[in-house]
Amino acid sequence: MKKRDFLQAGAAIVGTAWLSRNLLWTNNMAMANHQFEIEKTEAEWRETLTPEQFRVLRQHGTERARTSPLDKQYGKGTYVCAGCNLPLFTSETKFDSGTGWPSFYAPIEGAVATSIDRSLFMTRVEVHCRRCGGHLGHVFNDGPKPTGKRYCMNGVAMKFVSA
Repeated sequence: MKKRDFLQAGAAIVGTAWLSRNLLWTNNMAMANHQFEIEKTEAEWRETLTPEQFRVLRQHGTERARTSPLDKQYGKGTYVCAGCNLPLFTSETKFDSGTGWPSFYAPIEGAVATSIDRSLFMTRVEVHCRRCGGHLGHVFNDGPKPTGKRYCMNGVAMKFVSA
């Protein structure tokens, strides 16, 4: 075996191992064994959610930036999970992050849970509904005071309930 062939084979093995751990082994698999208060089959979720809600909440998708009316919603009220109606965020914690997604500096206490998301060649903190496990978005450390957090949420994953 030539040195070049050996190096190429080694790089392929290392690359495959890295991809399988960091790209394919995402929190989708880690969360698959987690028990939530609300458990439904894929068919049941498809019956109750729109196709876009299903793609985001159940398949960890992301809506296109600046497509959600909730991004510019600044009325007084509560943002609830589109999957199970659990109150997630209040209008008092919402701010305009300029990202094109609804952003909040803090969730309602006990409403969300987080997990590590290693998809797309990066490590992020995923935010999901603690009751149904629906994927809501990600949290970053570049938000305003008092928390310094930016909960960057998919608008399609939530519904706004006016106060």
